[in-house]
Amino acid sequence: MGGPQVQPTVVLLVEDESLILLDVENSLKEAGFEVIGVMKGSAAVATFDGDPKRVGALVTDIRLGDGPTGWDIARHARSVNPSLPVIYMSADGAIDWPSLGVPNSLIITKPFVMPQLITGLATLLNEAATANTQGNSS
Repeated sequence: MGGPQVQPTVVLLVEDESLILLDVENSLKEAGFEVIGVMKGSAAVATFDGDPKRVGALVTDIRLGDGPTGWDIARHARSVNPSLPVIYMSADGAIDWPSLGVPNSLIITKPFVMPQLITGLATLLNEAATANTQGNSS
């Protein structure tokens, strides 16, 4: 193999509807991301806690049935990684986003087209990378 391998960004995807989960997962993989898809908030927290450094971004539905909501998962993940890119997907949670969402996150209203999600994710990843490099350069 020639040269260093660039590892794809790992996206933790949380969505309780399996068809949407598969659809978003496939689109993210096609865009070059590695995806860990889970259907429950508790599974998302456990997955994140298992290897927090591995997760490069969080894409989550807000309402996930019993257990933690998307709001909860994002706050938990950001308590460990303050610059983690977060995108919320929701049919009706946008009204709560200013008060419940973490700073520097995005909300994408369902139904959405996949390029919206991919572009949003790329934007947040670029912002996080820029913030990280600016802190190191003088």
